[in-house]
Amino acid sequence: MAKPIDQERMSTLTGSDDYARRFIDPSTFKETDLSGVRFLGCRVDTVRQLYRGSIPAQLLEQLAEVSGIAEFFGYEWHVGRVGRDSGYQIKLQNADLGLIILLKNHNVKADVEGPHLKFEVSPHLIDQHSPAQLQSLMDDLAAQVLDDCTPDQCAVHLALDFQGWQPPPDFVARLHCRARAQREFSTVERIEFDERSAVYGRGMSYLFGSAGAVQLALYCKTAQARATDKLDYWEGVWRRQDNPFDPADPGNYDPTVPVWRLEIRFHHSVVDQFAQGSVNLHTGEIIDTSTFGELSAHLQGLWGYGLTAFKLLSRPGCYDAFWTLIRHDVTVQVSADSLSDEVEYRRRYKTANGFSGKNVELFMGNFVSLLARERVGANKAFERLQEWECWSVIRDHFSEKGKTEKDVYRWLRDKLTERTVRWGRAV
Repeated sequence: MAKPIDQERMSTLTGSDDYARRFIDPSTFKETDLSGVRFLGCRVDTVRQLYRGSIPAQLLEQLAEVSGIAEFFGYEWHVGRVGRDSGYQIKLQNADLGLIILLKNHNVKADVEGPHLKFEVSPHLIDQHSPAQLQSLMDDLAAQVLDDCTPDQCAVHLALDFQGWQPPPDFVARLHCRARAQREFSTVERIEFDERSAVYGRGMSYLFGSAGAVQLALYCKTAQARATDKLDYWEGVWRRQDNPFDPADPGNYDPTVPVWRLEIRFHHSVVDQFAQGSVNLHTGEIIDTSTFGELSAHLQGLWGYGLTAFKLLSRPGCYDAFWTLIRHDVTVQVSADSLSDEVEYRRRYKTANGFSGKNVELFMGNFVSLLARERVGANKAFERLQEWECWSVIRDHFSEKGKTEKDVYRWLRDKLTERTVRWGRAV
């Protein structure tokens, strides 16, 4: 198949920026207006850094005696065993830090040098550090974990968040790639994202390729973030896109419109092929990267490669206008250095809008049962509820349903009465 051509920008034909987001097919002259597309950032969503070395026997003995929370390498971790499918035996996880350590390869003895260590880095830890800082953190931890430790390549996921464009009904038919595995999820109940489950009712997700090569995923990020109770975090990231000095400024982000994510996932074997096959045009040397810190300077090239490995065509031989736009206009953001000294970082409090509200409803139901058991009246119960640190979330949850604080009181009073009359005070 011949290399597809891009659609022409009308701005280059007219000489006016007013047409910068309008495209025309050079053969059919069909015009596509993408002026409503809003980019909310293209960034590294996941880093998986591998290391080789041998594991000290003393460390394995200490880990074997631990189940649950323990301190290692200067941080607290939840320590446990992990399934064989992961390729490792031991997992240390600190979700607050944003790091998972997978240790002891199933196929190599601990005292033999081998691929015994893998770090999985979450988006918020990546966002808080420049690539050099993040690599230094991983290298320091790896040196404490393994003897004779050396980096052994990395895997990365690059993610573009956007609004104003949704996959057309014939998206699967027009997305061309070498991958045989193609999956479409419509009105799904459960989707797997990086070994984590997100449950939601109505949504759509597409997945092309295999986990051991290059994968392209397209899904509604708003629905997935809400299902995993992380919408507040991502809204803060999207708002910060245009104005890093004022996180409250929405910029391009419109909270009333769903955010979609196009994610390209590169397995470490593909990254290694990319590193060994890419040549510096000035020196003639291959880039030969083995760490995320080294790869970070080449992420734009990796993004471009992903968008040629997967091609959305409007017709045979011609890229879809949206594919032309994201190939030419999207820049991968790789460093937080420019923000670290200029942004005022604050604690991010979750709101009722950021999740389904299921936790609030479960709590309120149990709260009523306990109040009835202890014979607490509605007035006193409502006063205690308002004094609680989580009252703002409960209030916001009811507010989203159009209810005032008085309505919350009436709801609590009526539920207490119903609980007492129908079921009695004792539980």
